[in-house]
Amino acid sequence: MRPTLRTKAIAICNDKIAKKGETVGLSFYAFFANKNDNPQLLMEAAEWWIKTHELNHFEKAVKIRDMISSGV
Repeated sequence: MRPTLRTKAIAICNDKIAKKGETVGLSFYAFFANKNDNPQLLMEAAEWWIKTHELNHFEKAVKIRDMISSGV
């Protein structure tokens, strides 16, 4: 996952956690606007989430933040 996407994903996870608590879940779609304006970046996130880590559609934001922060 490219550094800009990592930074954005961590910030979004932190925002969701701050607003809704540590049990909030999200999908990789949370990292994007409600339009497909960057399909390559969307596919990069999807591959990291689905193919590389075999995560469920919704995961705890804390888990995702920690995975991305650790460089996984």
